[in-house]
Amino acid sequence: MKTDARRHHDPEVRGFASDNYAGVHPEILAALALANGGHQIAYGEDEYTGHLQRVMHSHFGPMAEAFPVFNGTGANVVALQALTDRWGAVICAESAHINVDEGGAPERMGGLKLLTVPTPDGKLTPELIDRQAWGFDDEHRAMPQVVSLAQNTELGTVYTPAEIKAICEHAHGLGLKVHLDGARIANAAASLDVPMRAFANAAGVDVLTLGGTKNGALFGEAVVVLNPDAVRRMRHLRKLSMQLASKMRFVSVQLEALLARDLWLRNARHANTMARRLAEGVRAVEGVEILYPVQANAVFARLPHAVSERLQKRFRFYFWDEAVGDVRWMCSFDTTEDDVDAFVQALKEEMAH
Repeated sequence: MKTDARRHHDPEVRGFASDNYAGVHPEILAALALANGGHQIAYGEDEYTGHLQRVMHSHFGPMAEAFPVFNGTGANVVALQALTDRWGAVICAESAHINVDEGGAPERMGGLKLLTVPTPDGKLTPELIDRQAWGFDDEHRAMPQVVSLAQNTELGTVYTPAEIKAICEHAHGLGLKVHLDGARIANAAASLDVPMRAFANAAGVDVLTLGGTKNGALFGEAVVVLNPDAVRRMRHLRKLSMQLASKMRFVSVQLEALLARDLWLRNARHANTMARRLAEGVRAVEGVEILYPVQANAVFARLPHAVSERLQKRFRFYFWDEAVGDVRWMCSFDTTEDDVDAFVQALKEEMAH
């Protein structure tokens, strides 16, 4: 089929800035083509969204209900709104995505107060949660109602199922609900070789936001309600939060393509493997320090600021803490061994400059 569109980028250019930089997995493009053509009922009453519910049951049990949305920030805001009252607050790590990378959306759009806790590795513990889990009847303080975890964390670390279960038991004992930001939950599952449910319903999580875009999708995530008693009016909240897709079949079919078999796992395993290869390569470079355990598809490192600036002209990546020279390198489903090796060689050259 002919088109007037033109390619405006060089497909040979590679980078390590974000797994969002990657394109769309060919199997997902094929799924989108299958869902195209003809008419389907809008706003989620289509055949693809209906089938997606059965796919979700296979991963998260018969009580799970998926609400497809456009993006991760929207998924988190909708999920947290559904778990809180107007006066509610959310306990999270100081480094959590909802706190540092969502433009204030939970506060401004969701009307939520975030109660943050400093963590050494991005991970909450029952003891750390207790630093903010108080003052429930104090009318002068936003009421803690939810604990929000991220799997993986923003620092690339991974919770074990036992760690999440302990947090859920502690939080529920305090009357708190638990939300899991699963933008990269597939990478965590691949890292520990466990099913995604091990971090979710099996551990006691009430609501999961399930990522797709960072794992090969064109766009689209899902809010997955695991405990129906924990939420209220999800459908209404999704709509008023501007996250209800009219042509929802094109979100749902992407999630089906990822989850119906093992594409989600293949993509995540590959990205994790490339991150390990990258970490091994840069560890051998004198003057480069790996900052956190490389447990998924992220590598955090510290190196001279001037070296990073020169290297960024050859490969895109971001500073994590520019003041001290910390950087983040991300691998994705389409990162190749050649990409990694070329980057490591460029790093060596710039360090020797």
